[in-house]
Amino acid sequence: MTSAERFPYAVGFGDLDDEVSVDTLPVTGAFPAWLSGTLLRTGPAKFDLGRQTVNHWFDGLAMLHRFGFENGRVSYRNRFLQSNAFRESEASGILARGGFATDPCRTLFQRIASVFHPQYTDNCNVAIDVFGGWPVALTETTLPVRFDADTLAALGDRGYGEEVGGQISIAHPHHDAVRGCRYSYVVDFGRKSHYRLFAINDADGSERVVAEMSVDKPAYMHSFGMTERYLVLTEFPLVVDPLRLLIAEAPFIRNYRWLPERGLRFHVFDKDDGARVASLTSDPVFAFHHVNAFEQDGSIVVDFVAYDDATILDELYLTPLRANAPINATGALTRYVLPLADGGKVASRRIGPDMFEMPRIDYERCAGRPYRYAWGAGQRVKGDFLDCVVRVDVESGENKTWWREDCYPGEPVFVAAPDAKAEGEGVLLSVVLDARKGHSFLQVLDATSLAEVARAECPHMIPFGLHGSFLPAPK
Repeated sequence: MTSAERFPYAVGFGDLDDEVSVDTLPVTGAFPAWLSGTLLRTGPAKFDLGRQTVNHWFDGLAMLHRFGFENGRVSYRNRFLQSNAFRESEASGILARGGFATDPCRTLFQRIASVFHPQYTDNCNVAIDVFGGWPVALTETTLPVRFDADTLAALGDRGYGEEVGGQISIAHPHHDAVRGCRYSYVVDFGRKSHYRLFAINDADGSERVVAEMSVDKPAYMHSFGMTERYLVLTEFPLVVDPLRLLIAEAPFIRNYRWLPERGLRFHVFDKDDGARVASLTSDPVFAFHHVNAFEQDGSIVVDFVAYDDATILDELYLTPLRANAPINATGALTRYVLPLADGGKVASRRIGPDMFEMPRIDYERCAGRPYRYAWGAGQRVKGDFLDCVVRVDVESGENKTWWREDCYPGEPVFVAAPDAKAEGEGVLLSVVLDARKGHSFLQVLDATSLAEVARAECPHMIPFGLHGSFLPAPK
């Protein structure tokens, strides 16, 4: 049996060119009457650009998807994110601005010019958030793009201010409802590089720097941890010499090197005064996604999806993905306990299944606090792409799974029921690709049992996306 016969997921890495608006999608089952609002998602949707095919999943041109919910009805709209990177790439037939693992086809003169006048990408295909009341699409540069939540029309780059600076950022800020802000960080490359943590005010979108630390070789960090009082930077030993980024001809991520001898490094900062209260080390691992973090008995507990090394990045290049190649790297939900007292050692243990990605929690109730449940996409069939939805009980270790043959669910977004009395009472929203039919559907699962409640059939195949957010309807 060939890889394509065993793992027919490659259809999810095809291009989607159609932009549509549908008032009512066909529904099987019944969407909860209380589910009112909008699910916004972003992800790569165009890989073949005319004169160039991008190298990596993370480099496809961004498309926004909007699912609207009202009185049991589901509407749908999709639209390419009209960023500068998109418009320039469409006009030229190549990736016009450097991507994660793909560079534009440039002459020697153009390469030299880019050193002095770099153009950072605003191809925001990673995540959705809200800054100062406006939905924004995010990537790993400092150029989020604002857009209209109804029409999906881009409203321009919402770059970070001069005080924050930096060139590289993250697509996973944390929200602190008590302090009324979102926290994020940037990497500022230079002769002396810095990590810079900052806050974005919920009311007006203003920014302030919270903390800063110098670093010799910045690490690739896709996310970070937050507790009620602290922010936690997790430095994985995939690092870069800033000079290499300046002079090398390789795409961004190809300049990073895996140096396991550096180990895993945690840096803990106080949210209020910016003081670095601890720096600790552990054995080397790699991760994309933190799940949650909280304070407990004089320590900080940090949960994230840990891989043995960074080879997962290589498995997500487009050529093997389009060949249905087996996905061998696995990331397990792992708990790290960081003692804040001097002389303590970091302890770690696995608390979830072999593969667990795109994690979500009951965020409004549990972010930065002790929690019990996490949901994510898993791998039921070894070697397959993410092929199931998993609910993990991080206290008991019990797992529940939703799986259907040849179906590939995306990130399960948790939405709490309006009358929820306890953690995890609500539903999950996940865009699922039926690989054999070549079409996608939006499904609603009961967040406790993972029983399917309903599904809405999409008008086309939606390429595998990354992250999204649910925006409740205004009250």
